[in-house]
Amino acid sequence: MADQAPLVEMRGIEKSFPGVKAVDKVSLSVYPGEVVALIGENGAGKSTLMNVLGGIYTPEVGQILIDGRPVAIRNVSDAISLGIGFIHQELNVLDNLTIAANIFLGREPLCMGPLRLIDRRKLHADTQPYLNRVGLDLPPATPLRSLSIGQQQMVEIAKALSLNIRLLIMDEPTSSLTLSETRRLFEIIRQLRGAGIGIIYISHRLGEISGCADRVIGMRDGRNAGELSKDQISHEAMVRLMIGRELTEFFAAPAVGRHEGSFTVSDLRTSAWPDAAVSFEARRGEILGFAGLVGAGRSEMAQAVFGVDERLSGTFTLDGKNLTISSSGDAIAAGIYLAPEDRRRSGLVTEMTIRENVTLPDMPRFSTVGLIRHRAERHAAASQCETLSIKAPSAETEVRNLSGGNQQKVVLARWLRLRPNVIIFDEPTRGIDVGAKSEVYHLMRALAERGVVVIMISSDMEEVLGISSRIAIMHDGRVTGILERPDFGEEAVMKLAVGAS
Repeated sequence: MADQAPLVEMRGIEKSFPGVKAVDKVSLSVYPGEVVALIGENGAGKSTLMNVLGGIYTPEVGQILIDGRPVAIRNVSDAISLGIGFIHQELNVLDNLTIAANIFLGREPLCMGPLRLIDRRKLHADTQPYLNRVGLDLPPATPLRSLSIGQQQMVEIAKALSLNIRLLIMDEPTSSLTLSETRRLFEIIRQLRGAGIGIIYISHRLGEISGCADRVIGMRDGRNAGELSKDQISHEAMVRLMIGRELTEFFAAPAVGRHEGSFTVSDLRTSAWPDAAVSFEARRGEILGFAGLVGAGRSEMAQAVFGVDERLSGTFTLDGKNLTISSSGDAIAAGIYLAPEDRRRSGLVTEMTIRENVTLPDMPRFSTVGLIRHRAERHAAASQCETLSIKAPSAETEVRNLSGGNQQKVVLARWLRLRPNVIIFDEPTRGIDVGAKSEVYHLMRALAERGVVVIMISSDMEEVLGISSRIAIMHDGRVTGILERPDFGEEAVMKLAVGAS
């Protein structure tokens, strides 16, 4: 692409916030019809840089050029007028409106002269070509609340296309998508690339980047860390670019141990799937991965095991002894813990400190005659911060101020102090960077090798295949099969995930 000017070029961009320089002299370019992956650990400055390009922040220093000409992007409207679209990880949609109303919000066609009523017939007719383009086979009048997350993301892309964009920024676009929705997204990316639209693709899923990116740009500590051309892109090279060092044993199942005992679930039925029964055995010393499409019933199974969701039937045994679990308190008493999928809403009290979150399930141990012994709390929390390398000024830091990876470590710190027998990880690395992922995988392997039963639910195929000792696959509330490690493969998992036995 050396014979043509970049579609967009950022030169020497700097942006600071109180106490931190988030972006320091960063440069980046994207050519027409090129997919550029932007990678880096949490806090590397990726989102801040893209928020500058998208008009959310104004840089203190630096220059932005479109087609080789300097431009000023003072707000989101300026970015849109220059053909820059931004699909955020947290979707900006209004679920009380229809698909068409979301796509043309603020730009609705009007009729009836001075009455300025919305021309719904024209609105729906104008919407349909964009739905066709993204492969969303739904009427324009469909309420957005009835759509899946993946379908809502397609609506966001359709909205961007309706703005005649020339550059599309996609921030973690597959974090909540099913495998089939992810494949459809990549088809759309190929179509957009073929139409000459430039794409900046931000993701922690390095396998996806290898499959779709023409070039990779790395950021580290707010600065440019380097660049990889198409033929240089590999998992190892991207990791080096992001963290400045090699990661040994990124994916590896725990060593086969000689731990006796297991945790068994028999004929478990949940309110989400009342006609489907789940049965499986998870052995001490292994990581049992659970794969399946979104909505297959994996999270509902985990919540029923942990006692937070009602179960219609089912029995549990640990090392051959029957367990009675009617509440999360019963599960905790038995040493069964859950690190939930949505750690911010279900796994943590984000307004509390690290100390308060770590000691919350075990308050009787930190209190005397009803008074909390804060010194003992601080000692326990500080010890866990050191053990798990939680990056924070102190244990008195509020959890909401931590990165996603460090929040996940706080969830783990809470349970690891209590000596688990069984620990269930639901989407343990969603939204966290490669360095934090490596640390989480190391912790999971260490737990398994200590003899803990580790159950991992994940929608990341690379993760499931890489770290599991065995894989249980669910479809429509049932386990359709369990694969031993020699039988692992994406095709084998997908066959069972769509209902084959």
